[in-house]
Amino acid sequence: MIEYISGQLAELTPTYAVIDVSGIGYLLNITLPTFTALQGHNKAKLLVHEAIREDAHVLFGFIDNRERSLFRELLAVSGVGASTARMILSSISAPELETVIAYGDHSRLKSVKGIGAKTAQRIIVDLKDKIKPQDDTLFIQPDTSASNATFDEALAALMMLGFNRQPAHKALRSIFQTDPTTTVEGAIKKALSML
Repeated sequence: MIEYISGQLAELTPTYAVIDVSGIGYLLNITLPTFTALQGHNKAKLLVHEAIREDAHVLFGFIDNRERSLFRELLAVSGVGASTARMILSSISAPELETVIAYGDHSRLKSVKGIGAKTAQRIIVDLKDKIKPQDDTLFIQPDTSASNATFDEALAALMMLGFNRQPAHKALRSIFQTDPTTTVEGAIKKALSML
């Protein structure tokens, strides 16, 4: 079992990172928070979750143990696969997800692409007793003064969902010109209706 991979950051996209370890490049699927944390760095150390299937050996990389633990807890929920778990952690930060689960906020989970009412309820029922928020804050709201970071995160999420950069950028620019305090989730929802 691989615990972590550490080396030169050879390639970084919103959905994966390639880490060069002594001439071998390891491709790790990542979440948006991990992507944001790695930006601007030449070296990286990512905690690893291995998914070994008949047809593939897939690695998932996480910036910290809190995110990896939540990913693994989500995988234990019936009907939640690796792609869905990664989408949840890309849409909701690890501290906020802990709070969402602890307080049974179904609507917040349903706001994630691909999560319906039944899956949201199942996640909360299965994980409510296992996950406790580590922070005292109820919900972590994006810093509205950091609209550039919010814009970048929304753009990365749209690209991860399969949209081309140029139309996604144009839609988001229009949204942020109208309301500079738009949250990442709000921007993505509005952009999805425009694209």
